[in-house]
This record gives sequence, C-alpha cells and structure tokens, in this order.
Amino acid sequence: MSVERAARTANGWIMLLFDIVLYVAATALFIVSFVEGTNTETEAAQPVWWMFITACVVLAAAILVSPGFFTLQPNEARVLILFGAYKGTSRETGFRWGNPFFANGRATASSGTAAAEQIAAMAKKDKSQNKPRTLGRYKVSLRARTLNGDRLKVNDKRGNPVEIAAVVVWRVEDTAQAVFDVDDYEQYVSMQSETALRHVATAYAYDHSEDEEGTEITLRSNVIDVSQALKVELEERLSKAGVVVNEARLTHLAYAPEIAQAMLRRQQAEAIIAARRKIVVGAVSMVEMALRQLSEKNVVTLDEERKAAMTSNLLVVLCGEAEVHPVVNAGTLYQ
Repeated sequence: MSVERAARTANGWIMLLFDIVLYVAATALFIVSFVEGTNTETEAAQPVWWMFITACVVLAAAILVSPGFFTLQPNEARVLILFGAYKGTSRETGFRWGNPFFANGRATASSGTAAAEQIAAMAKKDKSQNKPRTLGRYKVSLRARTLNGDRLKVNDKRGNPVEIAAVVVWRVEDTAQAVFDVDDYEQYVSMQSETALRHVATAYAYDHSEDEEGTEITLRSNVIDVSQALKVELEERLSKAGVVVNEARLTHLAYAPEIAQAMLRRQQAEAIIAARRKIVVGAVSMVEMALRQLSEKNVVTLDEERKAAMTSNLLVVLCGEAEVHPVVNAGTLYQ
C-alpha cells in the first residue's frame, strides 16, 4: 500500500525571475559575441566562440527551467513522479516550480479501451450528473465530491424486489493511494458505491412483517441506521484508494413496479385493520362505560337480554361506516 509523503517545491515567482534573467543573459551573450567577433576591416560576422557557446548553454538552461512552472488552487495537490519514481505530493497552493522532468500525465488515466468505453457509457447514461473536471500534470482534487448513484433493482432480505438509490459525498485523503493503488479512483468509487449499496440493501428487509414487533431494522423505517451502515461499508471499501466518505444517504426507496400494486394493497389492508381494531377497542370501552353508569346511577334496570341488545345496538352505531338512523320505540320497554 502506498503512503503519501510531503514534497516541497520552489516559489514560482522567484524561479520565474531567474528564468527571465537566463533568457536576457543568453540574448545579451549572443549579441555581444557577434559584436565583439565582427572584423571591422572585412565586416565578417564571426562570433566569439566561447561567448556563443556560453549563450547556447544559458539558453538551454532557460528553456529547461520553463516547463517546471505550475499552479495549485486551494484543495488541490500534485503528485510528483520522476522517471517512474514517486517523489512526494505537493499541497502548497499558488504559483510553484518543480523539477521540469516530473511527469505531466493525468492522475485518473484508465488503462485499456474497455474501461474508457465503460466511462463513456456511464457519462452518456447520466448526462445531468456533474462530472469532476479532469486535471492534468498529475493534479488531484481534494475537494468534496458528490456521487449521485443510479436507481438499482435489488432483492431485500425477504427476497422482495425493491428500487434503491443513494448519494455519496467523498473526497481524496491520500493522493499516493488514489493514484498508485487503483487504476482510476473515480471509477473505483463509482463501482464500489454501487456494490456496497447492493450489499446493504440485501441485508435488511424493506418493511416490518405482520408477525414482528417492530424491533428489526428495516430500509423504510430506519433510514438513518441504514445510511450509517452504508457509510461504514463504503469507508472500508474505499480506504484502499485513499478516499474518505463524508456522508452517505438513501435518496430513493420503493418497491419494484411488478409488486408495487400488491404491496400497496397490502399496506392499505393493514391500515384498515389497524383502524378497525382501534375503533372496536374504543366502542367496547364506550359500551362498558355506558352500561356501568346506567347501573351506578339507577337510571334503568336492564336484564342480561336487554344488556345484550343494547350492546349490539351501540356497537352497530359506533362501528358502522354509514350513518345510523335509529327507530324510536313509543311503547313499553318490552314491546
């Protein structure tokens, strides 16, 4: 496993001044070599060779110094690679200068045409998603990035097909691991995020079943717990690429279309049963209260048969969905 180490680079403005001096000195030596070497009698333009050779050397040094200039914005770093050897990472922002022989390639260069075609297909599939800009000269962005994952169809713990999607906020922590330990850390984050989301979705049920007491963690009822589990798994997977996960949240969760209607009817039935159960419990308590108060206050004395009839009538009134129209008895109690 690669480990990032700091590397110092020179101040770009000082080196720019030095480079300008070299260009000016080379130009002056060229001019002086021809002026001093010109024969005044024959007007032959023959330079002073030691000055001419010195001017060529100074010019070559100035040209060699020029490609070493680069700039780093805040939360950017450059991985310094010299002839295939890792020399460190520069995180000093501003106008800097380094060895002109440092590699100037891309930090996320995928090998092979298959990987390139896969990235192109993903970009074409999700044109609305903002892709991080590509940085040259082995520059790595240290800013937080957002990966808005596609909707995935997976089976939950009970085998029910569900649609799930998540958003992941991540950033590069170790540039050496990101560049050297994986082929393309951006593609690696995308693939591992999808894999982790699939694994987490299969570890939990979508919702509580009828015979459960509600203590089990489910995808619908415990979104925060599931998101935390997703973040922990992502941190374990992405640590190999030097990536830190700041946040992981579920953005979409639903049953798959083929079972959505059946599950909706099931939820509606469960809601109706729960409402009916509450209505019956309330109606029974109200009937009990009515009979008890009638008996305690000696309003009327009812035998068991009349109590049963009154209980039936009250339950019909209290539990019925339609409005009840009572029939008034104008005779005696037993007619």
